[in-house]
Amino acid sequence: MWEYSEKVQELFFDPKNAKAVEDANAVGDVGSISCGDALRLTLKVNPQTEVIEDAGFQTFGCGSAIASSSALTEIIKGKTLDEALKVTNQDIADYLDGLPPEKMHCSVMGQEALQAAVANYRGEEWKDDHEEGALVCKCFAVDAVLIENTVRANNLTSVEQVTHYTKAGGSCAACHEGIEDIIAKVQAEAPTAADAPEVTPAAPVAAAAPRGMTLVQRVQTILTVFDEVRPQLKNDGGDIELIEVQDEKIFVKLDGACGGCQMAGATLGWIQQRLVEKLGEFVRLIPVNSPEQAVSRRV
Repeated sequence: MWEYSEKVQELFFDPKNAKAVEDANAVGDVGSISCGDALRLTLKVNPQTEVIEDAGFQTFGCGSAIASSSALTEIIKGKTLDEALKVTNQDIADYLDGLPPEKMHCSVMGQEALQAAVANYRGEEWKDDHEEGALVCKCFAVDAVLIENTVRANNLTSVEQVTHYTKAGGSCAACHEGIEDIIAKVQAEAPTAADAPEVTPAAPVAAAAPRGMTLVQRVQTILTVFDEVRPQLKNDGGDIELIEVQDEKIFVKLDGACGGCQMAGATLGWIQQRLVEKLGEFVRLIPVNSPEQAVSRRV
């Protein structure tokens, strides 16, 4: 179970500025209900000074999304637009005395909504940096530019952290290789120690729990989870088989109706989440589709 700070709980149970601002002259919409999170930010901006006189939010999402949106509106009221644009997702998390790593994407969504609202006020077109052909995570519609910017801004170093901040890779795992490529690209841009100026390091993101199991214990835990989900799979005419365990990669074969189901990605995402919770570490559930692949990798 995630641990929430008292500030997060306070702004969840008693959110500030949960409203549509009257006479708003700036509106920012991000996310989508189909992906599980959506946020509308409305601002009343003084046209002479560009000071944000009022801010409100309407959101569809979890408690962290509500608290993050409420925190954002409190932070930016009284700031000019240029000052507000300097607010980062880490500023939002800090205002809340921290967020669980798995919920950092809520703070990123707030930062994007602010950028969209400012662009709306200034008559600019804001497309959340999507580029044709750059969609990396199809499950949550997350593009390469957002992942790259988030990795760079928050010093992310793993697929798990990217999932926490953007939700990319949190379902079927098909995009994990693409995310790893983006992380490598950003890391390659980093200056050498001799060239880099002295900076204060960013607040660390909590990593996955260290492995405290032997390989045999891990396999037994994985099989236990499979036994727990198997009745639901069999109700739909399907099944799941463990093929190989290779570090964080768990190769599986979906049998029966599950093998060719259009919802196979969502099914794997559901099982993967249960495995992460049981094992106390981040793992990737990778389907092995052909019989030849299964034979070559079978434990």
